[in-house]
Amino acid sequence: MKRIGLLGGSFNPAHLGHRKLSLHAIRALGLDEVWWLVSPGNPLKDKAGMAPFKARIASAQRMARHAPIRVSDIEKRIKTRYTADTLQKLPRLFPRHRFIWLMGADNLAQFHKWQRWRFIAHQVPIAVIARPGYDRDAHASPAMGWMRRAVRPAAQAKNWTRWRLPALVLLRFRPDPTSATRLRAADPAWHRRYAASSPSQFRTDKLQP
Repeated sequence: MKRIGLLGGSFNPAHLGHRKLSLHAIRALGLDEVWWLVSPGNPLKDKAGMAPFKARIASAQRMARHAPIRVSDIEKRIKTRYTADTLQKLPRLFPRHRFIWLMGADNLAQFHKWQRWRFIAHQVPIAVIARPGYDRDAHASPAMGWMRRAVRPAAQAKNWTRWRLPALVLLRFRPDPTSATRLRAADPAWHRRYAASSPSQFRTDKLQP
């Protein structure tokens, strides 16, 4: 059985914050790998300013190099737009894997806006990583209010495969201030660096389930 952390997002672009979050989660949760699920299109984000999928995949692959992080285009291939649909299909594709969803506190603050968010919480444990400036909103969010009784002690984080769902653990690391928004503001044409690249797309269905 492989213990896999799932980090979904636009990765527009992928940055050091994504990498550090993933490496911290691997240590805290005892993961074998983290899979970055690069979204073909985030329903909660404006399409304006969204770089081409190929560039976002390529930026994620570059940032994930030499780490137990895999970059996946699986949502594009299985044609899922919403996380709930992805999480419904992944256990069928990888029955010998156990999954935990990773998210920053900024996502917990708006988790109640995700389609079938309660279903997601009943599908996989959720690990929330603190992000500067978002903790207050995250703790006051409707989703946190609903899941407050499901919070597990951080000291027991490596036991997540045995938790009864829903289950949520709050992980704290030294915060990384990197922001994709600020990176785009500093270099709006960042994706052009990847225009001529031909990323070797990591295909999760080639893994041994």
